[in-house]
Amino acid sequence: MLIREIILENFMSYEYARIPLKPGVNLICGPNGAGKSSILLGISVAFGQSYTERSKKLSDLIRRGKDIGRVTLVLDNSIREGRRPVRRIRKDQIYLTRVLRRDGKYWFEIDNAHATRAEVLRLLSRFNVDPDNMLIIMHQDMAEQFVVLSPQEKLKLVESAAGLEPYRRNVLEAKRKLSRIVSQEESLSKMLESAAQTLNYWREQYDRYQQKKQLMLKRRFLERELAWAEAASREAAVSDLEKRISKRREEFEKIENKIKTSEAKVRQLQEEARNVKETWERLFEERLLLEREKARHESNVLNGKEMLEDLRRWVEQGQKTAKNILQGIMLLEDAVKSSNPFSVGDQISQIKNVSEDLAQWSGTLKFKIESLEESVKKSSQRINDLDSQLAKAKERTQEINLKMEDLNSQILEKKIDLAILGYRKNELLRELREIERTLKALEEDLGAAIRRAEKTGPRIIALRSVEEVLDEIRMVDGRIAAMADVSGEIERMYESYSNLYLELKEKARVAAENREKTLKEVETRMNAWKTVIRNLLRHVNLEYQRILSHTAATGFVRLLNDHDIESTGIEILVGFKGAKPVPLDIYSQSGGERTTAVMAFLLALQQRIKSPFRAVDEYDVHMDPRNREVIANLLVSAVEGGKGQYLAITPNQMYFEEKEVHLITVQNIEGTSFVREVS
Repeated sequence: MLIREIILENFMSYEYARIPLKPGVNLICGPNGAGKSSILLGISVAFGQSYTERSKKLSDLIRRGKDIGRVTLVLDNSIREGRRPVRRIRKDQIYLTRVLRRDGKYWFEIDNAHATRAEVLRLLSRFNVDPDNMLIIMHQDMAEQFVVLSPQEKLKLVESAAGLEPYRRNVLEAKRKLSRIVSQEESLSKMLESAAQTLNYWREQYDRYQQKKQLMLKRRFLERELAWAEAASREAAVSDLEKRISKRREEFEKIENKIKTSEAKVRQLQEEARNVKETWERLFEERLLLEREKARHESNVLNGKEMLEDLRRWVEQGQKTAKNILQGIMLLEDAVKSSNPFSVGDQISQIKNVSEDLAQWSGTLKFKIESLEESVKKSSQRINDLDSQLAKAKERTQEINLKMEDLNSQILEKKIDLAILGYRKNELLRELREIERTLKALEEDLGAAIRRAEKTGPRIIALRSVEEVLDEIRMVDGRIAAMADVSGEIERMYESYSNLYLELKEKARVAAENREKTLKEVETRMNAWKTVIRNLLRHVNLEYQRILSHTAATGFVRLLNDHDIESTGIEILVGFKGAKPVPLDIYSQSGGERTTAVMAFLLALQQRIKSPFRAVDEYDVHMDPRNREVIANLLVSAVEGGKGQYLAITPNQMYFEEKEVHLITVQNIEGTSFVREVS
C-alpha cells in the first residue's frame, strides 16, 4: 500500500475532505460531476504529475472564492520485509503536500518542510512510483490515448511500469556509448589523419631544428674550443714572456756580474791610479824640490856671480881708492911737511884709519869673493847634480805619466763599459718591468680567459689556432643564420604533435577496443533486454488471452522489430465476437471494445507492475454491462491477495459478490463534494 489517506482542502469542489484508502481495490463511485475525478487529480497534483501541469493552470484547481488550496497524501512508510521504503524518514507516515495559491505560487512540502519537485519525484521513486506513466495512473480518456500510442511508446510505458526500464537504459546507454565511441573513432581517425599530416610537416621542421641544434652544439663546442684555444694562446704568450723574462734575467745577472767585475776592475785601476798619482805627486814634489833647489842654486850662482862682479868692481875701486889714499897720504905727508903738522896729522890719521879700514874691507871682500866663488862653484856642481836628478825624475815622471795615461785610459774604457753595461742594465730592467707588466696583464687576461673557458666546459686540447676556429665558427654561424626561421618552438610543437599523434593513435586503438567491447556490451545488454521483454510479454500474452476469453474475445500481444531497441514495440491485437484478431486502434474497434482490450492488457500486466499504487478513471464508461461486470471482477481478482493498492473510478453502480472491495461514494451537494465510505 502507498496512500493511507487523501486530504483535500479548498481543492476544486472539495472544501475539506479526508479520503482513506486501503490495500487492494479502492472503488470510487458517484454520479457525473460529483467530484470523483478530482480525487485522482488531487493525487496527481500532489505527485507533481506532468499531466496536471500541462492540462490546466493549477490556480484553477483552487476552490472558488478561496486563495489557497492544499492536497495532502499520507504515505505509508511502515516497515516491510525488515525495512522502510524511505529509510531516512524513520516513521510510518509521510505527509506529502502540494500547496496551491491563487497568485500562481505553488510548492511542495514533505512533512511540513519545503521541498522541490525533484525531491518529490525522488521520494516517489523510493516507492517505485512513476506518476507520469499512464499505466500507473490513467485519467479520463487516457485509454484512448494509450490506443493511439505507437508500439514503441507502448513498450516504453510497459517497461517503466514493470520496472524493466533499467534494461532499456542499459541498452540505450550502451548504444549511446557505442555511438559516442564510433563518432569518437571517426573523429579520431580524421584527427589522426590531420595530425599525421601536421606531424610530417613538423617532423621536417624538427629535422631542421635538430640540424640547427647540432650546429648550435657544434658552435658551443667551437666556442669551447675557441675559448680554450685563446686560453692556450695566452698561456703560450705567457710562457714566451716567462722565457723572455728568464732570458732577460739571465742577461741581467750576467750584466750585473760584468758590472761588478768592471766596477772591481775600475776600483783596482783607480787604486793603482791613486797609487801612481801618489807616486807622481811624490816625484812631482821631489822634482819641485829639486827645481826649487836648482833655482835656488842657480839664483845663488847668478847672484854670486853678480856679487863677485860687484865685489871685483868694488875691489878694483878699493884698490884705486887705496892708491888714491896712498897718493893722498903722500900728498898729505908732503903737506905736512909744508903745513900744520897737527891738522895734517889728524888728516893723515884719519886717512890711515880709512886706509886701514879699506885694507880690512878689501881683505874681507877678498874672503867674500873667495867664499862666493866657492859657493858658486858648489852651487854649479849642485845644479849639475840636480839636473841629473831632474832628468831622472823627469824620466820617471814621464814613465808615471804614461802609466797614468794607461790607467786613465783603462779606467775610462772600463767606465765606458760600465756606462754601456749600466745602460744595458737599465734597458734590461725597463724591458723586464715592461715584460713583467705585460706578463701580469697577460696572466690576468689568461685567468679571465681560463674562467671564460671553464664556463664553456672542461678543458680540451686545442689542436687548431684561434683563427682556424674562428673561421669554422663563421661558417657555422652562416649555416645557423640560414636557419633563422627555425625556432625553439618547433621542438615543442613537434613533441606536442608527436605526443598528440601517439595519443590520438592510442585513443584510436582504445576506441577500437572500446567499440568492440561496447558492441559486445550492446549485444549482451540487448540480449538481456530481449530476454526480459520476451519473458514479460510471454506471461502478459497468456494472461491477456485468458482475460479476453472471459469477454468472448480473442487476441494476443506480440513484439515488433525486436532487432532494434529504438524501433521495437508492442502490438496489441484483439478480435470480438469470433472475429480474427486485428491490431488495436481507433478505427478497427468500437469504444467499448477498445476500453475492454486496454483494461484486459492492464490487468494482464497487473502482476508485473512494480508500483504499489495504480489508478484508473472511468475505465468502463463505454463497456456493455456484461464486459463491465467481467472486467470489474477480474480487476478485483487480479489485485486480491496482493500487496498493491488499486484506485478505480466509475460512474456506475458496481456489485461484488464475496469480494474485498473498499467502496467510496462521492456526492456533490450545492457545489460541495462529500465523501462517504460504504464498506
